[in-house]
Amino acid sequence: MNDWLCKNGLGLLVCLLIAFPAWFVGKYFPLIGGAVVAIVAGMCVAPWLRGRRERLNPGIRWVSKKILQWAVILLGFGLNLSVVLKTGLQTLPIILVTISVSLLLAVALCYWGKIPKKIATLIGVGSSICGGSAVAATAPVIDADDGEVAQAISVIFFFNVLAALSFPALGLFLGMDTTCGEVFGFFAGTAVNDTSSVTACAATWDSMHGLGSATLDQAVMVKLTRTLAILPIVLGLTFLQARSSTTETKKVSLRKIFPFFVIWFVLASLVTTICLQLGVSAAYFAPIKTLSKFFIVLAMAAIGLNTDVVQLIKTGGKPLLLGAVCWTGITLSALLMQWLCGIW
Repeated sequence: MNDWLCKNGLGLLVCLLIAFPAWFVGKYFPLIGGAVVAIVAGMCVAPWLRGRRERLNPGIRWVSKKILQWAVILLGFGLNLSVVLKTGLQTLPIILVTISVSLLLAVALCYWGKIPKKIATLIGVGSSICGGSAVAATAPVIDADDGEVAQAISVIFFFNVLAALSFPALGLFLGMDTTCGEVFGFFAGTAVNDTSSVTACAATWDSMHGLGSATLDQAVMVKLTRTLAILPIVLGLTFLQARSSTTETKKVSLRKIFPFFVIWFVLASLVTTICLQLGVSAAYFAPIKTLSKFFIVLAMAAIGLNTDVVQLIKTGGKPLLLGAVCWTGITLSALLMQWLCGIW
């Protein structure tokens, strides 16, 4: 333990000093979120630490990798699989189509637009599933570096904010039902990727039309259902990554390539589901969900510290275009599928 602290303690401390203020700023400005604040703060602090990087780097790398995985594991404590299954039966066609559209567009632009493969993967998965959490789960599987993670998070954040600000007006323009929250709740839950932006978007619709929390409750349930897509996506990427990095004469070692933190994510979801079925209040899991969100902020602080801002700016154009294409594709396909399924 002492050896671990000597090696990683200083880097961990710096990440914590960035993450705590970022967390509280994110609480006051939920539309931005603590994760984005932490990345930006990390980028701003990084140049001042150049002379101490040798001592800080082990701890910063540990936070950016291990804490990200713990954040995903703890995310499972926010999932009641029985409720998600009930909502999923109605929303599954919409979710499958929107995720497929985003991933196909990411693959197409990766090859035709010559966008780096890892960036395209992170943006495609993050846009289609659950923003920063999906990026956190995907990054260690495809061995993405901190700069690539920061770039993907930045792109996804931009379109999160755009969706949260514009979708309530879009819903009114399209004539969505304003007497109940179901229609817009489905739309927000499937077309907006990050939980904080889904919440902001749905809460705005509720306040605009005096619906209490009807839209918010529906949107969050749909969003949690989408979160389960992390599992098959991560497993699929794991085997694709292994296949591309081995030759025909080599055998793939499951023990080496399998992201075992995903198993813990599933077990956490099962524990939550069983406990809730036995009458345990969901309030008991609230601190764990909060810790999961803080871990994401902490990991983003480390990623910001490891990000080359100059390189990020130089390569920012094409990823932003990819984010725009994925965002547009998800929005249009979500609206089309809601109409085809008779929800709107």
